[in-house]
Amino acid sequence: MLALYIMTQKEVILMLMNLTLLLLIPAIILSLYAQFKVKSTFNKYLKVASAKGANGAMVAQRILGNNGMHDVKVEISPGKLSDHYDPKSKKVRLSPEVYSGTSLASLGVAAHEVGHAIQHNNGYFPLELRSTFVPVAQIGSSLSFPIIILGLFMGNPTFLNAGIYLFAAVVLFQVITLPVEFNASSRAIGQLQAHGFIAPQEVKGVRKVLQAAALTYVAAAIAAILNLVRLLILSRIMGDD
Repeated sequence: MLALYIMTQKEVILMLMNLTLLLLIPAIILSLYAQFKVKSTFNKYLKVASAKGANGAMVAQRILGNNGMHDVKVEISPGKLSDHYDPKSKKVRLSPEVYSGTSLASLGVAAHEVGHAIQHNNGYFPLELRSTFVPVAQIGSSLSFPIIILGLFMGNPTFLNAGIYLFAAVVLFQVITLPVEFNASSRAIGQLQAHGFIAPQEVKGVRKVLQAAALTYVAAAIAAILNLVRLLILSRIMGDD
């Protein structure tokens, strides 16, 4: 005698979650490629010394000075690829390889972080917009998936949708980040050329380093968008039920 097997609600949800995970495969592949690309490109041009011989710290300080930004400090930051600009303390923090390095990779990364400082100084709107989203994105990043998982396994659309709204803030933050990063790289190349820190034939190498770094942000944004689409599909299915 054949028994009729009826799937429980939790089993249906688990099956749908597994199927929608297929949407994330392109993003996972792109993310892995982006990580490989940024590391390989950075390491490649870390071995290519700039013709002018200035190190990352010197270039950062001179660009800041040339833009009248004498209140922004440059300091060393421990770790590899830990470079960033801190708008609260007005400090450009550079990893040891970038701070002391004279390579094209070092100069490109240093100038990129100074590009963020220039954005901050000039009131660049996308940067200001991203800054306003930081608290919301942090809350969304920490709470969205616990609430979403709770909603899925309780079969509660209200919880699920609340988590999706929180995650949407994270997605928006990732999207806003893209023009901020692209613009900082554009400013970096412009400043390096304008002040004679790199020779014309070195521009291509610096651009490759910055493009590889930008790819990681593109991959993160695509992954976030596809994850949001996946969650919206699950929400729609639960709503139909």
